[in-house]
Amino acid sequence: MAAPKKGRRPTGAQGRPGRALAIILIAMVALTAGMFLTKQTTPRLGIDLAGGTSITLKAKSEPGKPDAINETNMNTAVGIIERRVNGLGVSEAEVQTQGRDHIIVNIPKGTNEQQAREQVGTTAQLYFRPVIAFADGAPAAPEGTPSPSPSTSGSEAPKAGDGKTSPSAAPSSRATSQGRALSEALKAPAAPTPSPKASESKKADDTKAPSPSASASAPPTGDEAAAADLQAKFAALDCNDEAQRAAAGKGAKPEEPMLACGQRGEAWGKWVLGPAQVNGQDVKEAKGVIDPQRGQWIVTMQFTDKGADKFAKITGELATKQMPQNQFAIVLDGRVISDPSVSQALTGGNAEISGGFTQQSAQDLGNMLSYGALPLSFSEDSVTTVTAALGGEQLKAGLIAGAIGLLLVVIYLLVYYRGLAFVAIVSLLVSAILTYTIMALLGKGIGFALNLPAVCGAIVAIGITADSFIVYFERIRDEIREGRTLRPAVERAWPRARRTILVSDFVSFLAAAVLFIVTVGKVQGFAFTLGLTTLLDVVVVFLFTKPIMTLLARTKFFASGHPWSGLDPKRLGAKPPLRRSRRTGPAPAPVDAKEA
Repeated sequence: MAAPKKGRRPTGAQGRPGRALAIILIAMVALTAGMFLTKQTTPRLGIDLAGGTSITLKAKSEPGKPDAINETNMNTAVGIIERRVNGLGVSEAEVQTQGRDHIIVNIPKGTNEQQAREQVGTTAQLYFRPVIAFADGAPAAPEGTPSPSPSTSGSEAPKAGDGKTSPSAAPSSRATSQGRALSEALKAPAAPTPSPKASESKKADDTKAPSPSASASAPPTGDEAAAADLQAKFAALDCNDEAQRAAAGKGAKPEEPMLACGQRGEAWGKWVLGPAQVNGQDVKEAKGVIDPQRGQWIVTMQFTDKGADKFAKITGELATKQMPQNQFAIVLDGRVISDPSVSQALTGGNAEISGGFTQQSAQDLGNMLSYGALPLSFSEDSVTTVTAALGGEQLKAGLIAGAIGLLLVVIYLLVYYRGLAFVAIVSLLVSAILTYTIMALLGKGIGFALNLPAVCGAIVAIGITADSFIVYFERIRDEIREGRTLRPAVERAWPRARRTILVSDFVSFLAAAVLFIVTVGKVQGFAFTLGLTTLLDVVVVFLFTKPIMTLLARTKFFASGHPWSGLDPKRLGAKPPLRRSRRTGPAPAPVDAKEA
């Protein structure tokens, strides 16, 4: 008989069951320790089990855009809001349309409810606008209001007609000087070429001081009237008043100048801003980070190729101007969040926003800019608190159904497989520990929240896991029926059972993955749990069930085929042992009767 080849593992090799059991034991201990270290000892619950907040948003029509509220824009808004909320770590949030112009947002309890509420309806319309004028947030005093008496400084008030200043400019009112600067800045971009008459008049009077009354006598042009109107509104604007702050930039078109409010430190300020030069769609990526040099939170932005060109152009133009017109304001939903000055053209497609951000405000702004502006404006129609009473009753019913199903599986295993039922039950227990700890950690790590469909997925997984054990047990029984003893039967049955288990679990995992991709909302919870438990089934069968069977095959109770082991050869109808039916040598030659 030929000797077996070296380097080849003989059929029926026992492997190293102790190593596999040690690996899964270490994994269980590590996951359990991680669960306690993170203080997340229970899975996070979804809104149907824990309650939460339900926000109803209503789309608002904008002037000049009567057809903006349509199915396409509403679906786009749903996707953006969902990404924003999930970007905050709020998983299992439900975002869906209701009717023609409403969006319902359900946020589970125990998550960043307030932070999410602030972001769900924020339009996040971002514009970069050049600064024309800036003033404190309080309204300016009327132009004719006298300033404090100049006699305190020992100087005499200027007299009318002395050629130094006009009577209306005699008071040192800040509103007057800012108003003149505003008029000049607004008229500068659209200033027409001087007419011949104006040139001749200038030459004729070049030796005389300019008279303020001369310009006042000429009828104002359209641009001058618009500048005067904007100047009056700017002077009257009180950014310390919340209602005026909200209305300041409302309805402003990107191509037109606008008024805006914003905070500088603790105080409010107000701006006159020119037409938008860059918008939020030109921002490719934005995120809140901490500046290691200054130790401050900032928002870094990366522009698209087109946006980088526009940004370089506007910053190059602003760099040639004086304060405050060398600044550009970053305007988010009509409010100035930063107004950095520019000393040179900013090329390269990268920029940063700074200005007293906290970690939360920097990350919130980066989150909104990254996921884009909503195509519509929304208002909060209603905010209601959702209780978990109904979900709690459904969860109780689901758990009772799961317990009944588990009990039936255990009874079936005990009656049919007897001693092998111990292996199946302990394997199910190991799978349950791994599933529970991983779900608890995922709640802290990625915001996974357990909802009713997810609980259903975990219950369905009981049958999938038990099916893998049954496949392996039946393969072992087939080998015993062929006349083999338990130890070689356990090893020979494994390759065939392993192939069947992998194919079965692959189909289940593929179905869960497709379901997760093509569905939304709570159904994704079912698909996620089903896929997770299917992967854990493979881990448990390979690292626990198979090694424990190898060890039990060495015990007398199972190896001798005890009637209660579930592997009794007589009960299984086993054939005589194969080794007794084999011939170890040539058959003896027949004996001739005559020779005998």
